[in-house]
Amino acid sequence: MSSRDVVCERVVIAVDPHKASWTAAVVNASLQPLATLRVPVSAAGYEQLRRFARRWPQASWAIEGAGGLGAPLATRLSGEGIAVVDVPAKLAARVRLLSTGHGRKNDDADATSVGIAALTAIGLHTVEIDEAAIALRALVEHRDDLVKTRTQTLNRLHGLLTRLIPAGAPTRLSAEAAAGLLRTIRPRTPLLRTLRALASDLITEIRRLDRRITTTATEITTAVAASGSTLTQLHGIGNLLAGKILARVGNIDRFRSAAAFASYTGTAPIEASSGDVIRHRLSRAGNRQLNHCLHTRGHHPTQPQHPRPGLLPGQTRRRQKPSRSPALSQTAPVRRRLPPPPPRRTPRDRDGPGRTPGSD
Repeated sequence: MSSRDVVCERVVIAVDPHKASWTAAVVNASLQPLATLRVPVSAAGYEQLRRFARRWPQASWAIEGAGGLGAPLATRLSGEGIAVVDVPAKLAARVRLLSTGHGRKNDDADATSVGIAALTAIGLHTVEIDEAAIALRALVEHRDDLVKTRTQTLNRLHGLLTRLIPAGAPTRLSAEAAAGLLRTIRPRTPLLRTLRALASDLITEIRRLDRRITTTATEITTAVAASGSTLTQLHGIGNLLAGKILARVGNIDRFRSAAAFASYTGTAPIEASSGDVIRHRLSRAGNRQLNHCLHTRGHHPTQPQHPRPGLLPGQTRRRQKPSRSPALSQTAPVRRRLPPPPPRRTPRDRDGPGRTPGSD
């Protein structure tokens, strides 16, 4: 092999990111590691990684989970005009499982698997930093955390009220209703006075969380409106669901077809046929957040119904044609009536939130 062939050989700098460290491996076209490096996640570690990469000026970059733990490094590299390929963690894990070494796992082997996947896989996407989508996803996740914290606080309040009020409080409890119940309590023992004070603190915390949730929901509504998306025009999709979909999907053009989008969301059935028996089963894979959004839309009361043979509700089927097995007609066909993926309605939808045609 001549020196020119060595220079022109394709090389990938693959990174296995963690919270506290980045492990890089240089993999050549022969799928062999040339060098490895482990640096801390810091400004000094980034500079050390860039100096390490200067030995291969024509190398391309690949990061495992560039939208997760690898997002800080991918953002820095993209800011310097360096293209970064996003390698899914499952793909890198399969490469490591099928390689030699009996599946041994360490950071160097993980980084090498990322490089092999980047060199051999087809259809991997280059990281595109969409600040509007990232900001929207941060708002959506922040609201989910606030709602989860409020639910936990409300459960603690229910536990205290069961010791202060006979039979406790009603199931659907708000801060105002709990405060009204608490005003009727006149504690006479130190224990009851302590429990009442704790319940009062929890009510104050729930009110504070309610205000923060309302503020975050308003910010999500503003971001969805600024994106120019038409998802909210679909039946059963409000601003919160639209915000989750836009934040998780990003640029819709990265999906080659509606079937690819359905597979990504886990709404496409998985074939489990054998011989002459043709059957399908429910998929448990895919993005579960998007899967939840689409099923929430399917359960929405304003979702239009399209009566079709074999897809009618159970009660209607029984009225039209009596069934020998009543138990079979009790199954709800909501999952079968799931809508197709959000259509590509406007150029702004295709470009993703916060982007305009021709901005590139």
